[in-house]
Amino acid sequence: MGLEGKIAWITGAGTGIGLAGAQALAQAGCVVVMSGRRPEVLEPEAAAIRAAGGKVETAPLDVMDAQAVQAVAEGIQARHGRVDILVNSAGLNVPTRFWKNQTTPGWDQVIRVNLDGTYYCIAAVLPGMRARRDGLVINVSSWSGKFDTYLTGPAYNAAKHGVVAMTAHLNQEECVNGIRACALCPAEVNTPIMEKRPVKPSAEDRARMLQPEDLGRTIRFIAEMPAHVCINEILISPTWNRIFLGADDLKR
Repeated sequence: MGLEGKIAWITGAGTGIGLAGAQALAQAGCVVVMSGRRPEVLEPEAAAIRAAGGKVETAPLDVMDAQAVQAVAEGIQARHGRVDILVNSAGLNVPTRFWKNQTTPGWDQVIRVNLDGTYYCIAAVLPGMRARRDGLVINVSSWSGKFDTYLTGPAYNAAKHGVVAMTAHLNQEECVNGIRACALCPAEVNTPIMEKRPVKPSAEDRARMLQPEDLGRTIRFIAEMPAHVCINEILISPTWNRIFLGADDLKR
């Protein structure tokens, strides 16, 4: 399916998977609205996409703020008339992430961004998608949304499992309205979130992980499927999967 002129809203679009998705969808012809917490990060990346011929605009946003999410969604609706594709890529983890050092503020932040923020964005675009009987939601979950991965901790695992469950229920309920959703579940990706690890992986290990552009291509692949096709989940990992093989920074 051609994506020329489709309106795509991407959260967490300043870096990592969200940025790669914005680049890939803009290259495919989408009008991309990039959201993220830091305008100073969003604007240079948006300018680079424009310089490459893409159509992109920015809408700074903290997805923990439900009212702000609604305001951004309404702004996109006012400017463009719709959101065809929503990519929920805003996500984070905290260094103190295990039961031995997890704090309540850290728990709340991880749940609020990864799970609540995803819900807020979906809820904001669903009425328009229902009215048009068409729409695609791509929720970036994680390998830790499918398996109980030690290294990511209980808050992140709980949030990402929740994203997978929420995506499945979206398909169960909204398929009758022409809406489809995909839970994208990558294992380790070489993004800035690695800087939040209690023990940072080596440069050599990061080079062997999935790279952001791999996920950008995957997001475009999902988006280019015709409207009668729903890719419910994609579980993707690097071939050299440290979660299987173990590494010093993964040990208990």
